[in-house]
Amino acid sequence: MQTASGVANPHQSLVFFDLETTGLGQTCEIVQLAAVSGGHSLNLYTVPRCRMQCGAAKVTGFRVRRQRLYLHRRLVLTNSLREVLVSFIAFLRMLGRPLLIGHNIRRFDCPLLARALDELDLRAEFRSSVSGCLDTLPLSREMLKDHGLQSFRQENLVREVLGLTYKAHDALEDVRALQTLYTVLQPASELICRHSFTLDTMENKPLMKSAAAKATAACKLPGQRPLWEHFRQAVRVTESTEGERAAELDAR
Repeated sequence: MQTASGVANPHQSLVFFDLETTGLGQTCEIVQLAAVSGGHSLNLYTVPRCRMQCGAAKVTGFRVRRQRLYLHRRLVLTNSLREVLVSFIAFLRMLGRPLLIGHNIRRFDCPLLARALDELDLRAEFRSSVSGCLDTLPLSREMLKDHGLQSFRQENLVREVLGLTYKAHDALEDVRALQTLYTVLQPASELICRHSFTLDTMENKPLMKSAAAKATAACKLPGQRPLWEHFRQAVRVTESTEGERAAELDAR
């Protein structure tokens, strides 16, 4: 995750991951695990041992009937939780101990993942497969603190920064959107290091979405341009500068 000087490795592989669960409480269980890294993706489902909470079922579309999992009333193929986690670990190892990235994972996804790994005695295998974890919720709060945003939910960030909407609350769509968002934000190495952690060092906080993550409204200052216009302009400036440099080299 870091070099000897404490700076993040710019050539390190990145894996974006997300979980869909039976609810938001400390006893909820994994229903879907998805991960992407560039063009590589993993998307697996498992039948939870506990009931889906009504709120979670309404948001995600998951239902369990007679030990079968349905998504929006369609039967989906499932694996055991062990098979899901072993496949996830294999996916990580294939990418050479990547940095694992997710939104609000320090307070929710990673504690839940750690509990499942411990139950199946897989934590050591997981630990050797990643260099660390990075939570984009506090990262984006720090990066965008002066842009008048009240909500730092991923769905809102994608809308404000990229000018896009997507099918949220589906783990695979969430991680694809997060990968695009992260690529556009391009956080500095110092920020990455500051918001990185491991399963062994993360704070022992309740498995609840933070109040800021739940906020739905965005607050803009009068006359402020949408963020997606700002970042799109930044990308155009970068591309223009690179083009000018290339022209100068050709002229030489």
